[in-house]
Amino acid sequence: MKKLVVLGAFLASVASASVPKDTLVFMSAGDISTLDPGATYDVFSSGLVDQMYETLVTYRGTSIRDLEPLLATRWTISNGGTTYTFDLRRNVKFHSGATMTCADAEYTFERNLVTNSGASGNWFLSEALLGSGANANDDKSVTWARIDHSVECNAAGQLVFTLPRVDPAFLAKLAYSGQAIIEKNYTAGLGEWSGTERDWKAWVGKDLSGSNLSKKPNGTGPYRLVKAEPDVHLFEASNVYWGPVPAIRHVIRQRVPELAARQQAFLRGDADFIEGASRSVDEAQVRGKPGVTWVDELPNVGAAAIVMNQNISAPSLLGSGKLDGKGIPANFFSDVNVRRAFNAAFNAQQFIREVQDGKGAVRTMLLPDSFPGYDAGVGTFRYDAAAAAAYFKKAWGGQVWNNGFTLTANYRADTPAAQAAMELLKKNVEALNPKFRINLLPKPWSELFAASLRGEEAMVLIGWAPDYADPDNFMSTFYASDGFYSPSSHLKDAQMDQWLKAARATVNTAERNRLYSLVGRRAYEQAPYIVLPAPVGYAFYRSEVQGWMFNPMTALQWKRLSKA
Repeated sequence: MKKLVVLGAFLASVASASVPKDTLVFMSAGDISTLDPGATYDVFSSGLVDQMYETLVTYRGTSIRDLEPLLATRWTISNGGTTYTFDLRRNVKFHSGATMTCADAEYTFERNLVTNSGASGNWFLSEALLGSGANANDDKSVTWARIDHSVECNAAGQLVFTLPRVDPAFLAKLAYSGQAIIEKNYTAGLGEWSGTERDWKAWVGKDLSGSNLSKKPNGTGPYRLVKAEPDVHLFEASNVYWGPVPAIRHVIRQRVPELAARQQAFLRGDADFIEGASRSVDEAQVRGKPGVTWVDELPNVGAAAIVMNQNISAPSLLGSGKLDGKGIPANFFSDVNVRRAFNAAFNAQQFIREVQDGKGAVRTMLLPDSFPGYDAGVGTFRYDAAAAAAYFKKAWGGQVWNNGFTLTANYRADTPAAQAAMELLKKNVEALNPKFRINLLPKPWSELFAASLRGEEAMVLIGWAPDYADPDNFMSTFYASDGFYSPSSHLKDAQMDQWLKAARATVNTAERNRLYSLVGRRAYEQAPYIVLPAPVGYAFYRSEVQGWMFNPMTALQWKRLSKA
């Protein structure tokens, strides 16, 4: 992510005469996990946080590599690449009316380091500033003194970061929406962390998703929250915003689980933006309709996979808990032959034809093919029923084939592409042996996301959009023993860990590419994930919407939009 990626796309539309020209209406199937920047780590939440808050730097235009100042005005890098000094923009106000100071920025980053948990993106900030992705509860080398020293305001009011070692991706990490600047006094006044050593220990690793700041956001961004209900969020343009006044003054974000209802509202012009389904569905239902502009061949910098959890911690998904045909043991997927069998049973070409309307590509690794380190020569599993059966016959000394199993897998509710992928896998696996059974159940996104990070889901479809444009953000996320998805997969491979750490420690691009290729080849052998085909990106929007611009690293910026 930047965060977990949805297989459907956020798609823009123009409103009909029923929606004023200064108003946008969004409809999505996903619920909102949090509005606290320190906790946001999914596309639905960050899509809203990005409108209310701002970071020090951001991506320039459509580039995924070039950065430009936002709340900073300039920066310098010194001491061999380990000191970053930022000049901050003056006369910037929070929605509360308070003027942003360097103390607010220092508080923001210290808060993220203190509260750093597996449910947020602060682990990569902690890696850069403290040399460890863990918090003080999990790593005793993380102390208040080190946190306090890592980011400080100097006498000139500049923000200074001190890194323990060179991190070539540090600036890009600061562009992630989770590093947006918050107001110190306002946040502490809500009962959140004071910003001092006095109570920092009580906040270590604390889950901020339901924080008081999430309930009462206060950023420097062009829009402020007016009202929040479970299925509706209302925003209006801030009257103290430091930048140009947005043409769009009001935004309504509504959760509408039913795809047909979203489509009908979009085609009537009663919704400006909707979450689509899959290419095949969207092309059939939306493309070519009056007043709709379709944009195709957009770059895809996400990666998606079906995770096979090697240590399932939810007894309710295990049935009998044994290989007796009525359940599975918690470590069912720890046998590599089980994982290889499921990989061989997934028909990627059928998924491309039926779900991606023929516009998808098989990837060898969970890394976008446009990123350095991607190796097209890594092996891939192809649909092969005979090979899948052979792997199952080897698994668990023959018990899987002889006794069968019953597996319960959850998927994100109201997401046709995710449902189609899981149903395709279920059909092919169950066709191999009448003793094989997979029960599929829909689950709300926020619940599925949280359960997956607790290691409770047996098998779940997940995705990743980059937090910053560096291959490590994908490779460590998916393949490291301490990566973001390690609680979901319980993948632990010492050899891959060694290669990943070596790749992170060098700025030599050729060497990093070699190491990531080795990880990809090892991952093919161990088959921890079913790598899903990457769809060709697309979007659609109503023709009256002006200013639409695509950058895969950022959310759609409402402030750029207007209506003809």
